[in-house]
Amino acid sequence: MKKAILILMSVALFATYSFAGTPPAEVQKAFEIKFPKATNVKWGKENATEWEANFAFNGTKGSANFSADGKWMETEMEIPTSQLPEAVVLAIKKQFADFAIVGADKIDNAKTETLYEADLKSGMKKKEVIFKADGTFVK
Repeated sequence: MKKAILILMSVALFATYSFAGTPPAEVQKAFEIKFPKATNVKWGKENATEWEANFAFNGTKGSANFSADGKWMETEMEIPTSQLPEAVVLAIKKQFADFAIVGADKIDNAKTETLYEADLKSGMKKKEVIFKADGTFVK
C-alpha cells in the first residue's frame, strides 16, 4: 500500500513539473513572433495569470512576460552598465554614493515608459534599484 501511494505521488509530482513549464499555444506564438531568434528558452509561471520566458537573444540574457492569452507585458534585457543613461548613473552616484554599479537591465513594458534596473554592491550589501531614463527613482 505504501509503495502504491509513493508511486502515485511520484507520478503526480512528475506531471506537475513536466507541464508547469509549458505555456498555452497563444503565449508561445506571441513569444516566437516577438523574439524569433531567441535561444535556450525556459518557461515558468510568474504568477497565476502570467507566463515568463527566460532566454538568450542576440547574445544577451533576457526574460519576457506574457498574459495567459498571449499579450506581451514586459521584457527585461541585460545591458552593459555603460549603456545606462547618464541621468540614471548620476542619480545612483548621488543617492547611493557608497555603492558600485555591478549590473544593469533595460525594462520595456506595456504600461509604462522604459525603465532601467541597476544592481548595486557595497561590500557585502547588495541592492536592486529602478530608475526612469531621466534619473527619477522608481524603486
